[in-house]
Amino acid sequence: MKKFLKIAALALIAGSAVLGTAQAEKIKVGMAPEPYPPFESPDASGKWTGWEIDFIDALCAEAKLDCEITFTAWDGLIPAMTSKKIDVIINSMSITEERKKSIDFTNKYYNTPTAIIGAKDQTFGPAPEDLKGKILGVQGSTVHAAYAKKHFGDAAEIKEYQTQDEANQDLAAGRLDAVQADSIALDSFLKSDQGKQCCDLKGTVAADDEVLGPGVGVGVRKEDTELKAKLDAAITAIRDNGKYAEITKKYFDFDIYGGDSQAN
Repeated sequence: MKKFLKIAALALIAGSAVLGTAQAEKIKVGMAPEPYPPFESPDASGKWTGWEIDFIDALCAEAKLDCEITFTAWDGLIPAMTSKKIDVIINSMSITEERKKSIDFTNKYYNTPTAIIGAKDQTFGPAPEDLKGKILGVQGSTVHAAYAKKHFGDAAEIKEYQTQDEANQDLAAGRLDAVQADSIALDSFLKSDQGKQCCDLKGTVAADDEVLGPGVGVGVRKEDTELKAKLDAAITAIRDNGKYAEITKKYFDFDIYGGDSQAN
């Protein structure tokens, strides 16, 4: 009888474990397959690593979600989500009113300044009058492209690129005078061997919350209110329990949660 009860108890425990696994909601996390260090980039083996990869792992574990990163071109992320090919977007996407016309966002999970870099042999600042007659590179379909057109369009020639890396490469090759992007992403480029040789920081741009938004959030479909609430709770929890700070210390010597304007 005791042996029977022991077997029954073990079966119950095993069944509960399987049930717990089965209950984990599976979601596809949309991300563009382009290097954006230190947030995400492939290592020598092809494995994607970085702050945002670690953040996704922590967020999904806290929210008890079974998350699968699904690579999608940057300008196709929102269409892919609204057509239900992916479930959320976690890819340094800024919360803006324009994007909120078609999707919703969680609370922010980081917010860093927007900056401009340029060739070392040129001296200028980040204001419209400083960029007069210059060629400014930005990644297309980003808040930086929108900001550049609004604030620098009358002064500079704006050149859009499919990826940030392409803009950085053209700057290094002398085909651009300047590049605008998230300050942390640009700092990573300036610390690279190529960046050290060619370029330096020209400054951070003036604030424009209407274009740049209040921070970076997880993109969700408007109707997925329960998922949004679950993710909001998880963001709060990992900030409160120290996991967010633990991840951030691996990549930065400051808290990237605050700031004025940022990202993509």
